Amino acid sequence: MEFKHISVLLEETIDSLDIKPDGIYVDGTLGGGGHSLEICKRLGKNGRLIGIDQDMDAIKAATERLKDYSDKVTIVHSNYQDIDSVLKGLDISGVDGIVLDLGVSSYQLDNVDRGFTYREDTPLDMRMDQSSTMTAKDIVNDYSEEELFHVIRDYGEDGFAKNIAKHIVRARQEKPIETTGELNEIIKAAIPAKMRQGTGHPSKKTFQAIRIELNKELEVLENSLDKMIELLNPEGRLSIITFHSLEDRIVKNSFRKNMNPCICPPGFPVCVCGKKSQGKIVTRKPIVPGNEELEENKRAKSSKLRVFEKIK
Repeated sequence: MEFKHISVLLEETIDSLDIKPDGIYVDGTLGGGGHSLEICKRLGKNGRLIGIDQDMDAIKAATERLKDYSDKVTIVHSNYQDIDSVLKGLDISGVDGIVLDLGVSSYQLDNVDRGFTYREDTPLDMRMDQSSTMTAKDIVNDYSEEELFHVIRDYGEDGFAKNIAKHIVRARQEKPIETTGELNEIIKAAIPAKMRQGTGHPSKKTFQAIRIELNKELEVLENSLDKMIELLNPEGRLSIITFHSLEDRIVKNSFRKNMNPCICPPGFPVCVCGKKSQGKIVTRKPIVPGNEELEENKRAKSSKLRVFEKIK
């Protein structure tokens, strides 16, 4: 299957990076290379792009897509949480911009073999990095009822989390749950029929929750933002596209904290904590897709772009 993924908020994201022709840029979620290609088009002869992805299918597709710019592109199989060691290995101490397009790609969702989809019956997998050994099947069959409940409630924000966890545990006592189809039926049985009407696919939230837990998506994001801001050169920008409220909240809070890190009590006449602002938030409100983009790509619907600029 060809790696296809429509880059969301493409123009807005590229504009937000304020690209310098001779700058160094990092695409931390390379995917099919959509954002990277547009960055490359704007780079001069001394410009450089580093692409990072944990998915070998994405790396293969992006390498092909960016082949005309191979003299200025370096692609690394890694996770963006290791951006500091990736850049250190390339002898780079600071960059002019970083872009993250979070969540799951259209290719990963649509490729049945990857086991992300709830629309087909396929082995439960959901690994973004296929070299990792743990899969969604391990979570569904090995987590305790309490652990499943917390994952589904916290990462899926599903009001029926308790019941879904209970049904999963009951079903796996008969036999291991091995496919997305089996899990679908279990989730469906856990949600009353009248509650399933007009609310989208009943499995959507649980599948999202298991995927986030398996790939440690929120932990990775939370652990990466401060060091990314640290790696920016003066006036460098960090542009992040999120797809659900949990990611967006982490980004928003991190940007606020980096803009105003002072922890002194409000009554103090001067700051004594010594924590200095790292820069400013460029987007007072997140940038969201326009009607035209939404018509072309329904998956853009929940996307939000937030941008932070390093202090001069």
